[in-house]
Amino acid sequence: MPPRSLENGPAGKAAARLIVRARTARGYSQCQLAARVHALGRPMTATALSRIERTVRRCDIDDFVAIATALGASPYTLLASSPRDRGHAERAET
Repeated sequence: MPPRSLENGPAGKAAARLIVRARTARGYSQCQLAARVHALGRPMTATALSRIERTVRRCDIDDFVAIATALGASPYTLLASSPRDRGHAERAET
């Protein structure tokens, strides 16, 4: 039996949108943010970040925490930054 594909759900898609929004608001390119994440000890390439932002790759919790930290935000603050996206994430949990 082939492995089941792990697709992004509504919370993952909302997180990707929030990462893009926060990155662009701070004026970081994908290369710059990936380098900041890497400097924190979480190996990440610009390609990996691009795939996370486009929801081609799932963003695991370790990646999300490192990305939030590199953006100068707590993971909670980043997730709670948009009522619209927060609503999507809350509906995904129920």
